[in-house]
Amino acid sequence: MNRRCRPWLLAGALAAAGALPACQRPEEPLRPADLVPRPQLVGALVDLHLLEARVENAALKPDSARALFLAQQKNVFRTHRMTDSSFQHSVRYYGVHGKDLDEIYVVVVDSLEHKVKRLDPTNPRFSPAAMGQTN
Repeated sequence: MNRRCRPWLLAGALAAAGALPACQRPEEPLRPADLVPRPQLVGALVDLHLLEARVENAALKPDSARALFLAQQKNVFRTHRMTDSSFQHSVRYYGVHGKDLDEIYVVVVDSLEHKVKRLDPTNPRFSPAAMGQTN
């Protein structure tokens, strides 16, 4: 290697090595400025899973189903006062902290199971009479 190139190579290597500590490690991301709080994210995830189930059961062609889902997804984000970007940043952030995302999904699954039980006509605890509803 030419001796004149070595100082540039060394300078580049040192600059890269100096930048490494400043880089984020995947397991320790910075908290995004637009991080969605857990309770708000749980509500959005529950609604998104319900939306996905409704769209899947609508017997639409795949392109129509995707268009419907994306349009309704915007409404879910608006309802829960977040943007697509803040949702993505938050899921990515909590996902890197695996325990956080696990805890969030425990609440999401519990919420969805509760909704299913309320719809089950054989469940006396969630019957319309028990809920104070009459025909």
